[in-house]
Amino acid sequence: MPGRRYNSYSVIVASFNRVDEIRELLRSFEAMKPETVKYELVIVDDGSTDGTQEFLEKYSPQTAIDLKIVVQENKGPGAARNTGMASAKGDFFIFIDSDCSVPEHWLVTIDRELNEAQANAFGGPDTYRKDFPPLLKAINYSMTSFITTGGLRGRKGKKLARFYPRSFNMGISRELWQEIGGFGSLRHGQDIEFSNRILKHNAKVVYIDQAYVFHKRRTNIRRFYRQVYNWGVARINLYKIDPKMLEPLHAFPAFATLFVFAILLLAAFSGLFLKILLTGLLIAFVVQAGLMIDAMRTYRDIRPALLLPIIMPAQIFGYGLGFINNFIRRVILRKDEKVGFKKNYYK
Repeated sequence: MPGRRYNSYSVIVASFNRVDEIRELLRSFEAMKPETVKYELVIVDDGSTDGTQEFLEKYSPQTAIDLKIVVQENKGPGAARNTGMASAKGDFFIFIDSDCSVPEHWLVTIDRELNEAQANAFGGPDTYRKDFPPLLKAINYSMTSFITTGGLRGRKGKKLARFYPRSFNMGISRELWQEIGGFGSLRHGQDIEFSNRILKHNAKVVYIDQAYVFHKRRTNIRRFYRQVYNWGVARINLYKIDPKMLEPLHAFPAFATLFVFAILLLAAFSGLFLKILLTGLLIAFVVQAGLMIDAMRTYRDIRPALLLPIIMPAQIFGYGLGFINNFIRRVILRKDEKVGFKKNYYK
């Protein structure tokens, strides 16, 4: 059995105008059972105007959590996480998003797996809570299904592309941070770029399947579309930083989007393409029906399944259009970095 490597953890949360999410996150940390695992919770308020700072200052004296509050001008999530690391005292940094909460065993599991593997970094999955509304369960299914993003983000033992730890549930040792630096300036995809530097450094990275977080995405269908569109944009920005961050499978939604639009256009002028369109619709119906049945079995609720015919196409076409738009802009026209939806992003 290898010796213990990490003795204390700093859990870092970047937040901007998310006081209600912070309340829910804190409740989960109050219920967590870290046993002998020493940790601090560092919340970086990135210039919020919704009373986050005032709430935390009032909350801090009343909790047994070792809570550190850091306030800065609004600079974005990457800068906020960098501020958190600079302020942290643990020898291992863990990042989760403000719209996440944790199960009781989360930190104990991370501590055990990191020390047994003697790892430098980790990534973990996200999932749903039973009390999530149907829309969030449908989005969770679409985001974690192996045939969609789940195949790209990676699951234990099966993945279609390289696994990059994501900022909703990932960690890095203080020592490794001092060697590779912090998060970059990308608004979207910064965690992938950060993870890419971790992997290029030949660090030992483990995927901790049981260290899941409950990801209550602050979204509706419109916001979800904007979010996935921005991810498509971000993939090209990442490619321009390092071509290895673009794998063939990352382009699949873009090819699917172009194919569907081309068939729809050609079907108006050709009986052959109309038959292809109708065959494709039949295949899509069968696949979607299978996914809906699986979703009903997963959630024991028909309502998330009924939303999948809207959510899954929104994910594929949203990502595909963002990818195509930025590919034309940055690769073909050689223009500067594109951000995607930014103004009123979560409204």
